[in-house]
Amino acid sequence: MTRSCDPCHIQNVNLSDSRTAGQQGPQGGHTPISRISAAEAVFAALRRAIEGGQFDIGTKLSSEATLAGQYGVSRSVIREALRSCNTLGLTVTKTGKGTFIVANKVANDLTLGQYSARDLNEARPHIEIPAAGLAAQRRTEEELEHLKDIVQEMLTENDPEAWVNLDASFHSAVARASGNRVFASVVSDIREALAHQSETLNLVADRQHRSDEEHVAVLNAIEAGDSEAASKAMAAHLQAVSVALDTILSK
Repeated sequence: MTRSCDPCHIQNVNLSDSRTAGQQGPQGGHTPISRISAAEAVFAALRRAIEGGQFDIGTKLSSEATLAGQYGVSRSVIREALRSCNTLGLTVTKTGKGTFIVANKVANDLTLGQYSARDLNEARPHIEIPAAGLAAQRRTEEELEHLKDIVQEMLTENDPEAWVNLDASFHSAVARASGNRVFASVVSDIREALAHQSETLNLVADRQHRSDEEHVAVLNAIEAGDSEAASKAMAAHLQAVSVALDTILSK
């Protein structure tokens, strides 16, 4: 038998998902807060409550609308936080029924759509590193311009959901630019999992800015036609992703 959570069990904070909004600082000033910061704060509060044993296993969380009102954020921010709770194995969301607590500690692996994080970490270097190297040799001007457009959008994108979709698009575009249809097909197949992974890493490990820098390094090497540099840049990016995931799981 499940029961709905008591809203008092979750820290009552009020956040904004507007980039122009501010929060009271320790000296009475106002510090800008972005939408992703609001999602991070909601996720952190939920995670603390779950891992702190404030909920029994099987407890049903309040509805998205209720949580959004409680935290003073939009439902999209709540959905981001809940997706990360699901990915960490703390909760399960059942369509039409709600989100339920299924564990009080992070799982040994992350579920990213139909794949696990460990499966992705093991497979991606064998696909994306050589694909980046080939892209530096084989990319067309049209493919290069497409990659530039994606990276430029990522550098200026403030919406977390839009950014993770661009991230997946970048990796897919690099694989297509390799001219190897097998690489392109495999990366396309894992695209949804890549988006889930990026979303979780951004929310839990604050990876977005560093990912942008790593993507720029890959792009610059591809533009220069430097196959070795492109492969190394992609390897460094995937290694950074792997370290961030290990850090999440070790917590």
